[in-house]
Amino acid sequence: MALFKKRTEPKAGEWYYCLQHKAVEEGMQCPAKNRFGPYATRAEAENAMEKVKERNREWDTDPKWNDGGDAPRA
Repeated sequence: MALFKKRTEPKAGEWYYCLQHKAVEEGMQCPAKNRFGPYATRAEAENAMEKVKERNREWDTDPKWNDGGDAPRA
């Protein structure tokens, strides 16, 4: 059984942000490796990179990940 099913038909109203073209696209126009989404609205897709920057700032300042010590090695 496959972990992920390949979906060939986009759902109506799905929006994506294409990392390659740096543009919002309706439906699955570019390969999955080049896009973020799906988003419910065009506006959400337009703000995809801002959301990424915001999350990265949160993770960079998260004390659980920045305790000053080295991570244990296996």
